[in-house]
Amino acid sequence: MNPTLAALYVYPVKSCAALTPATALVEPRGLAGDRRWLVVDAAGTFVTGRLHARMPLIRATPLAQGLRLEAPGMPAIEIAVPAANARRRNVEIWRSRVDAARADDAAGEWISRFLGAELHLVHMDNAAHRGVNPEFGRPGDEVSFADGYPQLLISSAALDALNDRLREPVSMLRFRPNFVVDGTLPHAEDDWKRIRIGSVEFDLVKPCTRCIFTTVDPERGERNADGEPLKTLTTYRRSPLGVTFGQNLIPRGSGTIRVGDAVEVLA
Repeated sequence: MNPTLAALYVYPVKSCAALTPATALVEPRGLAGDRRWLVVDAAGTFVTGRLHARMPLIRATPLAQGLRLEAPGMPAIEIAVPAANARRRNVEIWRSRVDAARADDAAGEWISRFLGAELHLVHMDNAAHRGVNPEFGRPGDEVSFADGYPQLLISSAALDALNDRLREPVSMLRFRPNFVVDGTLPHAEDDWKRIRIGSVEFDLVKPCTRCIFTTVDPERGERNADGEPLKTLTTYRRSPLGVTFGQNLIPRGSGTIRVGDAVEVLA
């Protein structure tokens, strides 16, 4: 088999809708523009679709100097990237603390209105830093507001194998990958240690453990009452780490990658 990059996904705001570019720039923290914005609560703790199932209905479109936010029943709003001297806020995401730039209050008010809770929007600029888990990365490795690592890869065959077990198939967006790879056996990525996509190399450092967010239908913004597909995944993808699906990556270079690029397994 000759694996190829079948799809690219970028999520400008963590837990919100995906964009599907044909090309993407690989940066040390992840794909350019991927999860550089984060919704937090009044205490500064990160908020995701695990808590607010309607978050995937929010579509953030990059502008030259900001974002355009759209959601069902809401007027669109344009948000500027915070200036270098903008107010900052120390926010919590998992076990990390990040000194992020605060977006305009109008952004938080808009998101709060849609989701029905007091929320705020922050931005990861060049002054904000967040390291990956040193157990799996190297000194100096950084990540955006993604859960833990700069990129996530899943094979199309892995999703096909899952859907063969489900009464109702689910889309790849349940799992929020950055890279989807065609031309492999199911879960072939579990055995990969290092790959090259286009001219950029990546280390595959850790399986991705799965949570209740997989039960949220991103098109409806609602959680599946039957607990699928997580319920089925627990029957055949349980490991000492938890229920896994896909692999976390750390880039070992920068450059532009494209849908259709060869995926070369180096180790």
